[in-house]
Amino acid sequence: MNFRSLNSGSIAAAAIAVVLLTANRVAAQVPDPQPIAGYTVPRTKEGQPDFEGFWTNATYTPLQRRDGVAGEFYTAEEVAASEARAARRESAQTVPGTTADVHYDFTQFGLDRSQSTLASSLRTSLIFDPPDGRIPPRTAEGERITAQREEQARLRGGRFDSAENNQLSDRCIIMGGAGPPMMNMVYNSNYQIVQSRDYVMFLVEMIHDARIIPLDGREQADANVRQWMGTSRGHWEGDTLVVETANFNGKNPFRGSTENMRVTERFTRVDDETIIYRFTIDDEIMWPRPWSAELSMKKTIGPLFEHACHEGNYGLYNTLVGARREERLAAEAAAAQE
Repeated sequence: MNFRSLNSGSIAAAAIAVVLLTANRVAAQVPDPQPIAGYTVPRTKEGQPDFEGFWTNATYTPLQRRDGVAGEFYTAEEVAASEARAARRESAQTVPGTTADVHYDFTQFGLDRSQSTLASSLRTSLIFDPPDGRIPPRTAEGERITAQREEQARLRGGRFDSAENNQLSDRCIIMGGAGPPMMNMVYNSNYQIVQSRDYVMFLVEMIHDARIIPLDGREQADANVRQWMGTSRGHWEGDTLVVETANFNGKNPFRGSTENMRVTERFTRVDDETIIYRFTIDDEIMWPRPWSAELSMKKTIGPLFEHACHEGNYGLYNTLVGARREERLAAEAAAAQE
């Protein structure tokens, strides 16, 4: 822009536009949760809030508010009824020994959420900002990138055409529970937190990932250091642990994000059984404004069990073999009708 050619009114208008654009990138300023009345947050020997132990964020609350649901919160009775319905659906998914039973059966293996600690919430969605409980519409550039990704996926072929076309989770490379943000999963939504003065570690049961986050004030890694879970730096704001993450490699988009995504997580212990976990997603390429969500992390029993995924094992191989067999049977059936 050539500022010499602008009059004072144009310069003022441009300045206002810049201010407004910057303001639009600021997430809603929501105060951190406070401990329940009379609760004293436990401390480590270094004097930091003590988050150590085993926690779960398993919940039936959806990330986005469902169509037809009005309001930010349910009543306690509505939540109890909704969780009971969901538990019945999970329990009724399969009949042991039938063809339909060939999948992860939550009830047979004790993996369903109704059999473990549940991080219940009265919220109608995990997203609380924007107030409608929905991910903001994509920007024009975000729509272009999304369309480009879909076309690239179409050209690569079907999901079961090659190992590389399969989902990252099926290939046991990374799953949503690892984060950031650390989202609840269908099962194995468990975490172990270990602290020292200069580090905090989140051990994730799903695929057994570990996030080791420095708290020693070091600067963010160089922008050319790109990792699956980004590079995280943490600090304390009062009794709230704040973790800021950037430098994602872009190969595992969160809800369509780009490698430009930045995630800010806030952990606040509010009682012996609960850590309130909030995160804010900011990706100006994909969305016109940041958006934020909240989950509860509830204390649960340990230990964590190793998540023995099947990368390079028979699981992925059998998936591809099964797909080839289906293709062969379909071709034989078509030939028989000629």
